[in-house]
Amino acid sequence: MPLTHVSLRRGKPAAYRKAILESLYRAMRETFDVPDGDRFMTISEHDDDDFAYGADYLGIRRSDDLVIIQITVSNTRPVAQKQRLYRRIAELLTESPARRGHLHQPGRGASAELVVRQR
Repeated sequence: MPLTHVSLRRGKPAAYRKAILESLYRAMRETFDVPDGDRFMTISEHDDDDFAYGADYLGIRRSDDLVIIQITVSNTRPVAQKQRLYRRIAELLTESPARRGHLHQPGRGASAELVVRQR
């Protein structure tokens, strides 16, 4: 049962937030063999003062459109499967109509932050 939490700056429309959750769930179903209905996800929106990040940390440019995704899973999946999940999340977030234009914009860095916690 993966537990998923998304953090982003306040102000994105409901369709945008829903598209993120739908993309994450689809990626987990396709790559992590998550059963239908195994969906435990939250989104937190933060004011400017409560959302801090390194805008150029490790040479990756980030904007105020940064979305931080945390997925907590048990330590039962091999690294290759986790890498497939990460790739699929990035693909789906790029394809999603509600996200299109927000993940890749000329002159703005594209970034995806994925933290997979294992227990």
